Amino acid sequence: MSNPFDLNDDEAYRRWRERKLENHPTTIEELVVEVEDPRHLTRAEHQALAERIARANMAIYASATGEEPDKEIVRGLGRQFGLERLDHNMCADDDAISSLEQADTEPRTGYIPYTNRPIAWHTDGYYNELDRQILGLILHCVRPAAEGGANQLLDHEIAYILLRDENPDYIRALQHPEAMCIPPNVVDGEELRGWSCGPVFMTAPDGSLHMRYTHRKRNIRWRDDETTRQAVAFLGSLLTVDNPYCFEGRLESGQGLICNNVLHTRSAFEENSRRLLYRGRYFDRIRG
Repeated sequence: MSNPFDLNDDEAYRRWRERKLENHPTTIEELVVEVEDPRHLTRAEHQALAERIARANMAIYASATGEEPDKEIVRGLGRQFGLERLDHNMCADDDAISSLEQADTEPRTGYIPYTNRPIAWHTDGYYNELDRQILGLILHCVRPAAEGGANQLLDHEIAYILLRDENPDYIRALQHPEAMCIPPNVVDGEELRGWSCGPVFMTAPDGSLHMRYTHRKRNIRWRDDETTRQAVAFLGSLLTVDNPYCFEGRLESGQGLICNNVLHTRSAFEENSRRLLYRGRYFDRIRG
């Protein structure tokens, strides 16, 4: 069976690459779909979102929900795309959906998503165990910041193509089981999570491509060999607004991102902001 992510199957890769680049959006506006209520999509709204996800692993919806603080917007939208298994990560709310806002109490104050500081390029849950990878992600904006809080987005399949076209050995290095290691999370002397090592690129059981990555410089250990260093440096060079495949925008009230955990960032925003986003992290990949 052909597999475009098999480095020994160049023919399958070339066919897949041609389709991917031919159909990929060229502007962030192409990702946007107007919907009335994400909790109850019409058939046409569902199809429009699914078409964009098929092309770019992500879509942005603009809904009429405004500042309505209802987490069912996340849960209901997710269910319509096969997203059911939420990750009950440490700082999530009791229902496993995170309320991303500037926090003033522990433990959230110790984690950047709950501050107003910028967040570098990453995929969500890159520190999770390999059998608990985050495949699907929904971000829903209830209230944006008055200033800042924008996102940059890059389809991880595009990153794979650019790396493989530059040097297939870069992919081989980033597929190594110890390519990227995250040290334990220790708080007040208690180890909350042990070492997390694994590849950057891996193929999911359904044959889809998954990526775990963080662009942060501290508290990360890359495999100590020259090809890995070159691969990481080249990947870093792709994560820039000069890359025509990188999109930039800001979610406003009622808008949201649904994606197969693509690469993304967040810019800083003003302190003591009313900014509130709901985040659902899923062990499921989006099904159309």
